[in-house]
Amino acid sequence: MTDEWPLDADGFPHRDAGRCVVFNPRGEVLLILGHDIDDPNYRWWFTPGGGAEAGESQREAAARELSEETGLVVDPQRLVGPVLDRRSTFHFLRVTRKQDELFYVVSIDEDEQARIDSRAHVTLTDQEKTLLDDMAWWDLDDLAAAVRAGDNVFPVGLADMARHWRDGWDGQMLTRIEE
Repeated sequence: MTDEWPLDADGFPHRDAGRCVVFNPRGEVLLILGHDIDDPNYRWWFTPGGGAEAGESQREAAARELSEETGLVVDPQRLVGPVLDRRSTFHFLRVTRKQDELFYVVSIDEDEQARIDSRAHVTLTDQEKTLLDDMAWWDLDDLAAAVRAGDNVFPVGLADMARHWRDGWDGQMLTRIEE
């Protein structure tokens, strides 16, 4: 875990990551439901993505993680953005961690959605197999309602941001700090 999460100058496990906001032809966004092994009652929805490997850009990490978690292979250059720069501090696996994430948008067609929905080409790590519970397409109104009802969704404000990205990105990268 140290290689995946190197310690920063303050002693926190800290890594760069890339994430994908995936839209299907109906404008729904793909989210993954996960939990912490040490607190299985704390669950949250999040976009596909994860940590960058040595020598890998955050864009490349986003495309690789999208492939691993959903089975959909996309050229990193197809990813639009980055649309969001998110700096997060969170408690996971009994440790406070920091992650600097760049988010990219990708719109897919029906054939690509069918590949994701089949889950036939997913290649999760052993840890991901124990932490990831579900994957679902969310209508943005339903997602906003779920957040109001108490569901945890990261990044915070995803439904509103996704509304702006769904039909084309305006070129403005947003910045969020979540602690």
